[in-house]
Amino acid sequence: MDWNAWHDKYALADSWMARRLRTVQEQIRLALNDAPAGPLKAISLCAGDGRDLLHVLADHPRRHDVRARLVELDRRNTVAASATARGARLDHVEVVPGDASLIDQYQDLAPADLVLVCGVFGNISDADIERTIKACAQLCKTGGTVIWTRHRAEPDRVPLICEWFDGQGFELQWLSEPDAGFGVGVHRFADAPGPLRVGTRMFEFVGYDVLRQSAAAQSL
Repeated sequence: MDWNAWHDKYALADSWMARRLRTVQEQIRLALNDAPAGPLKAISLCAGDGRDLLHVLADHPRRHDVRARLVELDRRNTVAASATARGARLDHVEVVPGDASLIDQYQDLAPADLVLVCGVFGNISDADIERTIKACAQLCKTGGTVIWTRHRAEPDRVPLICEWFDGQGFELQWLSEPDAGFGVGVHRFADAPGPLRVGTRMFEFVGYDVLRQSAAAQSL
């Protein structure tokens, strides 16, 4: 998968990707609106070019309160994200070229007020989704918000993802409708974060095409 070219699909205003992006941005905006006064911390796993968070921060009243770290492996995307952050004068945003699956990347920012796991769950195995959700209970502070995405094609894992979050002390705040053409979920952490388990790898990207082929083979 060319993860830089993948972003070109956002240019189609009525595509499911563009609609999902607008939905994620709106939920980010609401999470920042509802966050307590004072400094805020945000982390984004597999951040791509950062347009979900950065485009919201660019004109948000809390923009200067937010210290953010975006971790992304594709350097073309990190170059684009860095340029966007500089252009918007988001001085407290750090774009890190690296492996977002390593929990060590977030060691000095966790637990955070906002954790974005967008574009991840549709490209990893069920076991890794569950493992990543368990890690979110280390990455997210009490009262903090996790926003995640997942396609709703078969097998539809959105209900199971919600169950896994519930089992880790998260409360569902909002979920996109089943017929939206995509899944976006917002969960608030009601428990106390566990200690960050340094050295943990949360997931391994396999890609939606591989997952789809595996699901098809299992249904035969």
